[in-house]
This record gives sequence, structure tokens and C-alpha cells, in this order.
Amino acid sequence: MFSGIVSGIGEVLDVEEKSDGLRRLVVGCDDDPDSIAVGASIACSGICLTVVERGTVSGRSFFAVDTAAETLRLTTAGDWRRGTRINLERSLRLGDELGGHLVSGHVDGIAELVTRDDFLDSASSTLRAPIGLSRFIALKGSVALDGVSLTVNKVEGETFSVLVIPHTMQVTTFGALLPGARLNLEVDQLARYVARLLESLPR
Repeated sequence: MFSGIVSGIGEVLDVEEKSDGLRRLVVGCDDDPDSIAVGASIACSGICLTVVERGTVSGRSFFAVDTAAETLRLTTAGDWRRGTRINLERSLRLGDELGGHLVSGHVDGIAELVTRDDFLDSASSTLRAPIGLSRFIALKGSVALDGVSLTVNKVEGETFSVLVIPHTMQVTTFGALLPGARLNLEVDQLARYVARLLESLPR
């Protein structure tokens, strides 16, 4: 589990196609490689991936993860190339502060950034949710976008808006996002369970 509070920005250093259909991604990071266990889970722009290797290369820390065809199809990981910057979050440990909301790292779909309006001390972004997911997005509810926990400020049909503060713009990849960008979307787990419960009720 994760909280949607990004701990750093990583960079894809290498992309390797494996013979078994997997794609291995080597991600440069600022963490001490000795603090990263093989088998650990790291959220990479909102996608929960398992570390299969870690170490240093040319003096830079890195970890490697394998992505399956389904992950590449359903998330933005299929678009990642050398130089792609991604948000990173280590998995929660018992006793950690939950600063955002509970995030599983299981992406529901890809949202598209429609508009971005920059203000003096913040930025408002409007996104289009994938078909069928807007019903899980509610005013003042939570969403995770590329692994960042955000509060929904407006919902209109298939679109919704979030307000991004300057700190978030600086410590995540959000500062470089432009209209047309694709972001991994995970809706709030509670909204999913409530919707499922309502579907099961007699009419």
C-alpha cells in the first residue's frame, strides 16, 4: 500500500525487452540502493512494481522492475523510454504517517490532461477520465494521478479538476505536464466498494 505522497522523481535509464514478453525498466533514483530490497514494491508513477535488481551504475543508484504486457497496455508504462521522468513512492510500513489517502498502486485507467491554468500560487488542472470511471470520482473525494494523491475540486460529466499547490509542482513531474499528457489514474478504493455495494442492492 501507498499514500500518494511522492518521495522522489526517478528517470528511466534503460528499457530492455525480455524473451518471455516482459519489459525490464531500469530506473535511476536518489535512494541508497542498500535501502532497496529485491522483492520490494515501489510505486512508479502510480504503478505498483516489484524490484528485481538494484545497485549503482556510473555512480548513480538504480533499481530494475519487470512490466507485463497487461501493465504496458493499461498504463502509461508502455510509453516510457530512456529519459522519461516518473514519480516514485516507497511502500508504506506499519506506523508510517498517512499523509494522502490509501493507494494500492493498481491503476484503473489513463486520464488525459485537458487544460492547465497556472495561478500565482497554484495550478488548476482539468482531466478527462476514461469511460466508466467518472462515476467513481466525487467532489472533495480523492484520486491518485501518476501516484500523486489529490483532492477533486470539480466534476462535470467525464471531466474533473484538481488543484495542485507549488510544492507538489516542484517535487513531482506535474510541473512539466502540458495539455494532452496522459496520467495513470487510480480512483478512491472506498468509492469502488460503495459502487459495488449499491449494484448488489435489490431494486
